[in-house]
Amino acid sequence: MSDAAQPSAAEVRAAAEAVKVALDRHLDAVERRSGEGDPAVYAAFNELAAAAEAYDEMLYDAYDEVTPFEIPGDDSLPAYAGPDEPSALSVLIRRDYAVVEPQRLLSQAQRIVDLDPDLDTGGGRLGGGTAGAGESVHAALGVVFGEFEPDEIASRHKEFGLEEGDSTLWVSALEESAEPGEWLSAPFDQADPEQIVCRFDVSSVFDEELDDEDEDEDDLEVLGPGS
Repeated sequence: MSDAAQPSAAEVRAAAEAVKVALDRHLDAVERRSGEGDPAVYAAFNELAAAAEAYDEMLYDAYDEVTPFEIPGDDSLPAYAGPDEPSALSVLIRRDYAVVEPQRLLSQAQRIVDLDPDLDTGGGRLGGGTAGAGESVHAALGVVFGEFEPDEIASRHKEFGLEEGDSTLWVSALEESAEPGEWLSAPFDQADPEQIVCRFDVSSVFDEELDDEDEDEDDLEVLGPGS
């Protein structure tokens, strides 16, 4: 901790007062919100987060103390800046998988090709007795993902020798529907965080955080008052 950069007691007090003001504004915005995704609520949230972060930093610099608050990092979404009533939507989905049982994946792909020897997965026909579907993971993935919808693969991933990783779904607002074929050459380049209406994330890290919280609660129960 540097004495030269250490804030004064008055500056720390002023930062604390700013948090109180931002907290009141946030509550007022929430109570008056017009619906989900109200821009006033987003703006008040960001103001509160910035004020709390500034106070936390000053408190640490001046007194080597911290607050119990979790301040969103730089990876948090910015305030929504899209239309209040979107006339069109764009849904972006990312799902990660690990290929944990390649042989199971290869077997499933070969079974699909055997049922339809003229199957075209977009990369050329893999049937007709040609090698690849049951021997190459690359080819097998083309067969499986060409035959099944992504949601079906997600619900049956173990059958294809896959293990789920993180996944996310973004619902973004559009001013108007895109023209057919307009974005196919670069489907993800126009993703704008400020246009996101809502997003849903799935990750094992969330389960680990819950487990850690449960362990902390168990420790408190074991210690108990007066321990």
